[in-house]
Amino acid sequence: MAQLRQEVDPREVGLDAKALERLDRYVARFVDEGRLPGFLMAVSRGGRVAHLTTHGHRDVTAGLPVEPDTLYRIYSMTKPVTSVAALMLVEEGRLSLDDPVSDHLPAFGDQRVYVGGSGAGMETRPVERPIRVRHLMTHTAGLTFAFYHCHPVDALYREAGLESAVLPGSDLAETVEAYARLPLQFEPGTQWNYSVATNVLGRVIEVVSGQPLDAFLAERIFRPLGMTDAGFQVTDEQAGRLAELYGDTDSGGIEPIAGLPLFGRPRFLSGSGGMVATAYDIHRFTELLRRRGELDGTRLLEPGTVDLMASNHLPGGADLREIGSRPAHDEPGNDGVGFGLGVSVVIDPRRTQAPSGLGTYGWSGVATTTFWVDPGRDLTVQFLTQLRPRKSLKLYPELKRLVHEAITD
Repeated sequence: MAQLRQEVDPREVGLDAKALERLDRYVARFVDEGRLPGFLMAVSRGGRVAHLTTHGHRDVTAGLPVEPDTLYRIYSMTKPVTSVAALMLVEEGRLSLDDPVSDHLPAFGDQRVYVGGSGAGMETRPVERPIRVRHLMTHTAGLTFAFYHCHPVDALYREAGLESAVLPGSDLAETVEAYARLPLQFEPGTQWNYSVATNVLGRVIEVVSGQPLDAFLAERIFRPLGMTDAGFQVTDEQAGRLAELYGDTDSGGIEPIAGLPLFGRPRFLSGSGGMVATAYDIHRFTELLRRRGELDGTRLLEPGTVDLMASNHLPGGADLREIGSRPAHDEPGNDGVGFGLGVSVVIDPRRTQAPSGLGTYGWSGVATTTFWVDPGRDLTVQFLTQLRPRKSLKLYPELKRLVHEAITD
């Protein structure tokens, strides 16, 4: 079992130790006030871990502390991993970003798009263009989530039993076919709406590769990179290291809540949000990206493919706030941020909510986990905890500001 360790004094890589202490104190306050169970924070520069902090508990009731080898549900941080897997198939010539999804999943061959109305009175029409693989990776496919409660199509997802994005009792193939039976919110490639699209991409990977998604990721990504704990299930050996999942309470505290089942292989393999991983696993993955597709002599992607992944692909070069459908349109954190192939990317640092270098990219998970890669500063950062709040804690802008303040060169 591999474990993340600090490798270098921050000063040796252009980081201010006192500023990093301010970062730790800021986040520790959330734990000490009972608003977070615990956390792990890691900052690496030039591939070397220069700051590693753990604080609080992975299980509050049992009094078990956060350790460097604690295992986390990373939820939507699964999406960049699934996107890398798809890009590997693109490089092999087995898949194209411009393939109509229906070439691989025929259920998407008769797609319709929302025109107006709601419920039984909803009006739809045939799409003018097909959903393509690139639309899945950029969340411009017209798919949605049931829990938004922002659009009449969202309601159809709920009526279809997709409240949690999975058809109860179904596997990935059956769930994706349920998505295909529903109309799109908008014409593919015209708007951005964060959605179930990466689950569809996961199913495309299964069909093209001939392997279940978990087997493909383990064989082609996890084992080659030495991501020894990453996967879609937790073994008996790992169980004691798994962080308890929490939600917030009306009184401002936290309480344990249920997450996706992890003991035993899940029937539904979510390319959108099904993974568990340790800080070491995430460090290996972010290092692959920072090094543009190669790590310790193992190359998974060509440099140009990683550059493509971390470039803005939104129509007209727009940012998420300009082109996003609700609720993205109203989210100030989306100013100056575009979207690449499975990751957000900073396209205008002057407009971002927190200091960010041009081209910084990454993504977050619903349990308040996040990572980012700043190519210009040769920097990678990850923050891990286990809280699914009903409203955002607004942690990320402060994390970015405090990390930014620690850079001395």
